[in-house]
Amino acid sequence: MKYIALAFSGFFISEIGLGTMSFTLDQKENEQIIDLALAKGINFLDTADLYQKGDVERMLSHCLRGKRNQLILATKVGNVWNSDRKSWHWDASPKHIRMGLEESLKRLGTDYIDLYQLHGGTIEDSWDEIMETFAELKKEGKIRAFGVSSIRPNVIRKLSSFSGVSTLMCQYSFLDRRPEEMILPTIESGSMKMLARGIYAKGLLINKPPQEYLNYSQHKVKEFCDYLKSLGVKKESLAQRFVLQKPAVASAVIGARTLDQLQETLLGYESLDQVTPEIINKIRKKVPVNFYDSHR
Repeated sequence: MKYIALAFSGFFISEIGLGTMSFTLDQKENEQIIDLALAKGINFLDTADLYQKGDVERMLSHCLRGKRNQLILATKVGNVWNSDRKSWHWDASPKHIRMGLEESLKRLGTDYIDLYQLHGGTIEDSWDEIMETFAELKKEGKIRAFGVSSIRPNVIRKLSSFSGVSTLMCQYSFLDRRPEEMILPTIESGSMKMLARGIYAKGLLINKPPQEYLNYSQHKVKEFCDYLKSLGVKKESLAQRFVLQKPAVASAVIGARTLDQLQETLLGYESLDQVTPEIINKIRKKVPVNFYDSHR
């Protein structure tokens, strides 16, 4: 496993990160997943206060007992569940960021978060206040680094004007190359690193039946996935290599709901050397590039 340094953090994260959005609340199975990840060198664990209304964080507090110092733990803030517990609203105020952190610390059973991320953002948010709040929390020792999870080009342009931001989490895959137009070049010119999520495109690139995805029809998705299969290389390896080849990408954060899913991801990582630059270039020519049409 390779490890990448994050600016303004003092720590390194593994090229493969473990995402928990798809985790069930089966503590025993999740412990097995985390134990396998650690055994294979994965040290980056990403979650959010939004996942299952905070229950994923609560569950992780039990899974991480005796293992906390082996992990770079990331969580997110900004989405607040409404009273109906079926919908949520956005709150990026300094007050909520601080309150959200305290609640996450309590649920996770830890006294600090390694990487604290704003879980979204709009261009209308008070970014000066947001960045100041994160910087204060870092000085207080409650977080070690901070970042933002967003796919909005206008937000990312704004974000790049601030110093001290370690990461941007963004969706990126063969079927979602929108970051190539502006986001990746913007990050590459600065100190931020990308945490790539959705690299399997909801599983379509590895094992799910074809369906419409972004601007690609079901037929186009099937045609492309059939082509990937014809290459004779593990599809997880192809998807991972595509994002990890970018200098701006620090980690591919991959969700694993079961132990088998994590094992397949790890086997893919072990076979990365089979994916040559020539293969990647051939694949890139098979799918038209897509672009963001809003929040530009």
